Amino acid sequence: MPPSKLAHVVYQTNRMAEMRDWYATVLGGHVIYENPHLCFVTYDDEHHRVAFVDFGPLAPRDAAAGSELGPKAVEQPGLHHVAFTFGSMGELLDTYVRLKDQGIRPFFCVNHGPTTSMYYRDPDGNRIELQIDNFATAEEGQAWMHSAAFDRNPIGVEYDPDELVKKFRAGVSVAELVVRD
Repeated sequence: MPPSKLAHVVYQTNRMAEMRDWYATVLGGHVIYENPHLCFVTYDDEHHRVAFVDFGPLAPRDAAAGSELGPKAVEQPGLHHVAFTFGSMGELLDTYVRLKDQGIRPFFCVNHGPTTSMYYRDPDGNRIELQIDNFATAEEGQAWMHSAAFDRNPIGVEYDPDELVKKFRAGVSVAELVVRD
C-alpha cells in the first residue's frame, strides 16, 4: 500500500537561521518549534513541512558542483531538488514578484509541459522548485508525458518570468501561457 502523502523534508545545515528565514520567506511559512539544534517550519495545517537540523560541523559542498540543470553541469550524488506546487498561476507569479522584491531570484525558469516551474537555490545551495500543474488532472499530465513532444524535449522550454508576469497581468489566459510545443 502506498503512503498517503509526502509529509516533510529535513535539511542538515550549519546555517539554521539563514535556512529558516529563507524557507519561511519563500514558502510563506512560520516556525512551529525551534531550539539551537532543530527547527520546524510549516506553511499549512501540517505540523511541519520543512525542518532543519544542526548537530555539529558539516563538510562544505564540493565547489565544483554545478548550479545549472543542464547536461554540462558537474554534479554530486544526492537529492537533486524538492518541488512545491502552488494552486494557481496567480499564486506562483505573486510569489515570484514578492521574492524578487526581496532579492531572491530563480536561476532557471522552464515550462516542463506538465508543470510551469521556477528553480531557486536556498542558502546551502539546495535546489527548490516552485511550480504549478499545467493540466487539470494528473491523468492529463501523465498522458502528455507520453506524447511525442515530451519525448523530443523532456526538460522543457525556458521562459522569462518577468515576461510571464507581464502577459498574465495583461489578461493572457493561463491556458495560453502554459501551452508548450
